[in-house]
Amino acid sequence: MRTLYIAGDSTAAQKYADAAPETGWGMALPFFLHRDVAVANHAVNGRSTKSFLDEGRLDTVLTAIRPGDVLLIQFGHNDQKITDPTRYTEPWTSYQDNLRRYVAGARERGALPVLATSVERRKFDAGGTALRTLGDYPAAMRAVAREESVDLLDVQELSLALWQKLGPETTKTYFNWTPTEQDNTHFNPPGAIAVARLVAAELLRTGVLAPRDTRRLDDEIPAGWITWPDADPEETGP
Repeated sequence: MRTLYIAGDSTAAQKYADAAPETGWGMALPFFLHRDVAVANHAVNGRSTKSFLDEGRLDTVLTAIRPGDVLLIQFGHNDQKITDPTRYTEPWTSYQDNLRRYVAGARERGALPVLATSVERRKFDAGGTALRTLGDYPAAMRAVAREESVDLLDVQELSLALWQKLGPETTKTYFNWTPTEQDNTHFNPPGAIAVARLVAAELLRTGVLAPRDTRRLDDEIPAGWITWPDADPEETGP
């Protein structure tokens, strides 16, 4: 069995019952992959390329990863946090340097690194045009992908096009809008499923995965397939 590891932030991360209906797209990705491709979702809320490294999380992934596995790397939202030195990176220097560490670590272990630009937030101008919110980070990642000959999933552009197609009102049904919260960054089940579908289709398009590795790319996936475990093992301990 081949394993696809996800290193990323809250947009991809596993969510638990206390956060429902918030849903990371990594929770929905297995719906689009054959059972012979396992998903190991190491994405964690609030992490940047820097904090994920500093906390030893990349080391944990690289200890487990095996030749032939895939390491999907998606960061940017929290690298933007210029007032937080534990997370902030400058897009054209430290951010790129960190991405190269992820790429090199995967390759040293015979695994395939894949870079994915960050999924766009829900933001529209007064005329209903979906806006980019991620600064230079997607462009900086694209440059690393070119320079290092790494497969790139351009999730930013694909998600921006999807939000534009859906429009300001319909996109509210994809993001974590609840009676008490208007969250334009994180997803509910339909949004996570939609983004996971984009990711799976890009994995197929780039040749990272073969047609036999994917499924249901054109099928409707019920939101009820998403479930939330009771508790985060990192929080509860052994």
